[in-house]
Parts: sequence; structure tokens; C-alpha cells
Amino acid sequence: MKSTKKQKALILAPHTFNFEQAKTAFGLIRGTDRFQIVGVIDPEKSGQDAGMIVDGNVRDIPVFASSKEAFQKLIETPEVAIVGITPSGGRLIPELLRFIEESIEEGLDIVNGLHEFIEGKRHLVEAAQRRGVKLHDIRKPRSKMGLRFWSGEIRRVKAPRIVVLGTDCAVGKRTTTRWLWEACNRSGIKTEMIFTGQTGWMQSGHDYGFIFDSTPNDFVSGELEDVIVRCDRDCSPDLILLEGQSSLRNPSGPCGAEFLCSAMAKGVILQHVPARRTLYFTNASLPMPDLRGDLELIKIYGSQTIALTLSSEGLDPDELEDIKIDHQKWLGLPVFLPQENGVDEIVALIRKFLT
Repeated sequence: MKSTKKQKALILAPHTFNFEQAKTAFGLIRGTDRFQIVGVIDPEKSGQDAGMIVDGNVRDIPVFASSKEAFQKLIETPEVAIVGITPSGGRLIPELLRFIEESIEEGLDIVNGLHEFIEGKRHLVEAAQRRGVKLHDIRKPRSKMGLRFWSGEIRRVKAPRIVVLGTDCAVGKRTTTRWLWEACNRSGIKTEMIFTGQTGWMQSGHDYGFIFDSTPNDFVSGELEDVIVRCDRDCSPDLILLEGQSSLRNPSGPCGAEFLCSAMAKGVILQHVPARRTLYFTNASLPMPDLRGDLELIKIYGSQTIALTLSSEGLDPDELEDIKIDHQKWLGLPVFLPQENGVDEIVALIRKFLT
């Protein structure tokens, strides 16, 4: 689904519009070049400003109790409803299905990034056909005949690559990557961002990316290579930023070697949550690996960690600066707090990396 203009969109986050359960919604509220977000659906937070919930900034994006209420109150008519939450297992839970069905009845196309597809729900397909709206399951795998194997063409790419990796899942990699992309371009570094997840696709206004976890394993390296090659050829950027996925050592989905080895990213921004004691998405209460181990792995792959970025999840604001200083002394690396202080200072390090 590609459009030359931003489609006006509602985000569906019923009873779950919060940091832990609505990563997609939060990302889209922070910024998207593909959609114009005109409202969020969550009966529990109806009447509030979505920006205030996300990061304390008023964005004039109201929260409504239902799609029907949004149509009654909005001046600009929505065209799309986006599934903005990530239920356990990527399932279309009953509460969410009710709001999807309501949105279809209001004449909205549906964009779904979950693992379970709307196209598998007969009653929703029939409702969509009746109302003449489209269903987009963006995690639906492409035909293997159209996928690519790794070829080595990456070696001819001129633009240096920096990947934002994490020490765990759900640490803010995509958000930090997008902030860096914006900051680099503001500073005069012509930068492109390669998205690798469903929310990245929703935020991006172009097709330089793919959805990592809906790509058969044999083709991940080739698809990553291909999109970088095309981006370099079409845009001739000074820098290509890569959105990392999962983490190097989370056993529920270890990931990172593809970016360092197959994409040959020689620079790394490593995102970490210092307050987190156990790995995300694991039911075995596995402890977070030692941070220095990830730094050593990155070095073994022949890449350089340019900076460490910290998430404030679970931390008191008064603790942050001390934690930042402690990590700088401990690791001998520049350490930053992107959400609290922005990423402009990291751009100076990136500029140095590029010279």
C-alpha cells in the first residue's frame, strides 16, 4: 500500500494505549511520513490528548471512545484505522476485533501489523467487501519467488551504514533510529533510514525497508542487502541508518549478526535499559546479559560502537544523570539519554565516524 499523500488515520488501541502494550501507537504519535494521525481509539483514555500520554507534549491528537465518536467530532474525515497495539503472540484478541469491525462499518480501510491476519477472519472480510474497504495485513509474507538471496553486491555500496542495536527487545531502537535520521538530515548529513519492522513501515514514507520477522529466514540477509543496495543507488546518501531488531542475545529472537555481517554495518549505536533485570519476552526470568559482552560481540564482528544510548524505563528522572556518568566511566564510551536530551550530540560523533 503506497500513496503520494498522507492518509488520515485513526489508531486502534482499545484499553491498551500505554507504553508497554501500544508501541506501534506511540511510534506513530511521535511521527509518521505515511499517515496523518487524526485520533486514537481507547475508551479508557477518551477525552485526553494522545501526545500528552506518549511523552507529555500536546499534539492535538484526541483520544476517542470509538470510531463512531471520532467521525462525529473530527473535522477531517479519517480514511484508515491502524492496529496500534501488540497483544501477546500478535493475536487479534476479541476486544480488538470488535473495534476493527466497527471501523470497517464506518468505511475505514484497516492496516494490521500483527502476526494474525485479518484476511483470516471471514466475518471481517465479508464486512470489508460489503463496505468497499481494503484490508492490509502488512506482515503477510511475500511470495518466495520474489525474495532474494544474499549476493555480495553490498560490497559495492558507497554509503557507510550505522545500525541501532539493542541489548534487549523493546528498548526503543526504532525511535532512536528515527530521531537520529531526523537530526542527521537537519545537520546537513544526507541520511536515509532502512526500516525493518511493521511500525517502521507505518512511519516511513518510502519503500526502503522490509519487515524482518515476516521474511523466511533464508532470505533475510538477501532482502536486507537488496534494500540497502537500492537505497544507495537511488538516493546516494552520505549515511544509511539501519533499524535493528530484537537483540544480540535474547534467546526468544536473537538478531544482530545480519546487520553487522550481511549488511556490513561498521558503526553501531547500542541502546540499553539499565533498570531492566530480566530479558523481555522470556518466561524463564532470564537475567539480562552483561553489557560488556554485547560490546565484545560487536567488536568481534569488526564493527565499532559509536555510543551507548539509555532508556529511562523504570528509572526515577533524578537517577538518570548519575547512571549515565557511571556507564561512561565503566565502559569508556560516550553515553546519551535520547528521550530526555535529544540526539544532536550523537550527530557530532557520527560525523566523526564518517570522516
